[in-house]
Amino acid sequence: MHHEFKRIVEELEEKWQQLIAMRPVIANEIPRSTPVGGVYLFSENTEHLYVGRTKRSIAVRIRNHFSTAPDCPFAWLLVWEKTNRKATYTRAGSRKALLSESAFKAEYDRAKERIRKMEVRFVHEPDPLKQTLLEIYVAVAANAKYNDFDTH
Repeated sequence: MHHEFKRIVEELEEKWQQLIAMRPVIANEIPRSTPVGGVYLFSENTEHLYVGRTKRSIAVRIRNHFSTAPDCPFAWLLVWEKTNRKATYTRAGSRKALLSESAFKAEYDRAKERIRKMEVRFVHEPDPLKQTLLEIYVAVAANAKYNDFDTH
């Protein structure tokens, strides 16, 4: 294994331990003063659901998951599971088209409300390469239900 890659990989467990040791906060109540850059983990009860990463303020990124925007990726995963309907790249099946349907939009809004109430933990990691590897490591270590790393 390349020595630099090995060094980075060896640091991942320590970051995971910092993240999982953090007392979780409710996503909607995350303090505004969070680090810039890092990895975060959404959970409900004891089930870890979704890991993400950001180069921005962690608090801003967490809030974006339940904002009024029509582009909240974790919410889309939850609503697709609930409705068994995924967006497509056609006009009729696009996210915009799905959100124009009142029943689908209501499910999307419920998903964002659910996220708003979830527990979240985070750890600072500003380096993009380390952050990328840490996101994968945390998703595997936490057995995060909604991270599959497939291309879409």
